[in-house]
Amino acid sequence: MLKDFSKIQTFLTVVREKSFSKASKKLGISQPAVTQQIKLLEDYIETKIVDRKKNGIRLTKEGEEIYTIAIKLEKCIFNIEKDILKVINKQLTFMMGASFTVGNYILPNYLDKIKDKIKNDIMVKIDLSKNIVELLDDKKIDIAVVEAPSFYNNMLYREWIEDELVLFSNSPLPKFVKKDDLYNFKWICREEGSHTRELISEVFEEMGIDCNSFDLRSTVSSSTAVKQSILKAPQDGKPTVSIISSHIINDEVKNGTLYSARIRGVKFKRHLYIVYLKDRRHDAYIDGMIDFLMNVKKI
Repeated sequence: MLKDFSKIQTFLTVVREKSFSKASKKLGISQPAVTQQIKLLEDYIETKIVDRKKNGIRLTKEGEEIYTIAIKLEKCIFNIEKDILKVINKQLTFMMGASFTVGNYILPNYLDKIKDKIKNDIMVKIDLSKNIVELLDDKKIDIAVVEAPSFYNNMLYREWIEDELVLFSNSPLPKFVKKDDLYNFKWICREEGSHTRELISEVFEEMGIDCNSFDLRSTVSSSTAVKQSILKAPQDGKPTVSIISSHIINDEVKNGTLYSARIRGVKFKRHLYIVYLKDRRHDAYIDGMIDFLMNVKKI
């Protein structure tokens, strides 16, 4: 009965019009039909909710309580209808979250195609991986694409494309550098807490490399700041270097404004991940997005 909102809507109209006859005109149904729907509602909840009076109607105590609940239900249905209309009219904005590398340097190549795929507008929120996953947990974004997922029991994780970190500079570098060469460079580093910094520190520690002995010139808060710092670094004497995702500097390496190298015997490789909530695993928008991203992986 309560799933049939029409009877509750009839009850709300009777209360607002203060009359069965006025409610029938408002709803476009006969007065006996209005009376019957109120009777069916009263039979369902097993109590009288409306008393007819000469000058209108009066709600019983139970009727007042049902009216309060019905108002809340009406408001919920109204909001749901608005959301459905947004989908029908393609007004829904798909919220993506991405880590700095993904959001600034990988996704921009595909946003127009993604928009065509899901037939809706897209907004991308860019932050540290752990912050993006927290936004997903709070349901403030629809899907996350990050370089280091924080694992939650309510989320699903899909391994996406591989990412390699490389040593780079605005000065020419050999194809491979030795471990001892690292102490002869000036360094720009990411801030503590970034996944890139954590990955580099772990690998260097395993190699017995003491980062504290580096000639550190500055610490910055994003991959973009790292790249810009290297691009603008003075080319006098020792090269200024850092370690960054190869995706970020592809264009500059191709046009010769930046130079990349690998550290002999070391591979800084990681996978990027697509993350989404388990309770949305059959959501058409999520499925469409994942299908597209997984096909990008094959390109």
